[in-house]
Amino acid sequence: MSIDVDKCVDGCTSCIDACADENGLYGFDRPETDSQWIRKLTLKDIKTEKITVLPMLCQHCENPPCCDVCPTGASFRREDGIVMVNQHTCIGCRYCMMACPFKARSFVHENLTKQLTNSPRGKGCVESCNFCANKIDNGSDSTACEEACMKEGHNAISFGDLNNPKSRVNIAISKKPNRRLRADLKLKQTVTYSGF
Repeated sequence: MSIDVDKCVDGCTSCIDACADENGLYGFDRPETDSQWIRKLTLKDIKTEKITVLPMLCQHCENPPCCDVCPTGASFRREDGIVMVNQHTCIGCRYCMMACPFKARSFVHENLTKQLTNSPRGKGCVESCNFCANKIDNGSDSTACEEACMKEGHNAISFGDLNNPKSRVNIAISKKPNRRLRADLKLKQTVTYSGF
């Protein structure tokens, strides 16, 4: 996934809303504890006063620290590179949350209602963006957030197969230099950003 922060609009929540709808992320109006698979950070350059809106989500690292610390193997990286949590083996220790330098994981504190069969969730488990794995496994080549962003006309999010040179993500990366957040950590994230 590539995110062009120059195209991301302050105040727009279409990617967050689409993610919530696709994955059944219905909260309890408690922003501190409700699951946030995507959240938008607003950054301000103190010299230029330029505002940058940065969508933050699981970075789907090639070397994911969340998987390294998981005592049960519930946090794992699939062969296609998607980092996921198996709710059946997650014991809720939250080591993965502490290990993630991007604070991209959430803990389910409350009993859940309105469960979606395509995106099961569970109280006492950790969860995070899974690149809409259910959609991908069923033949889609896009995530809910990318579709919503395209529908709004912003086109800030590009998703696709990094091994396919003709994929939307590779076309986006070829048009504008991209970089990884905290590249110094050598986690080799598959989410990259351009425009800052």
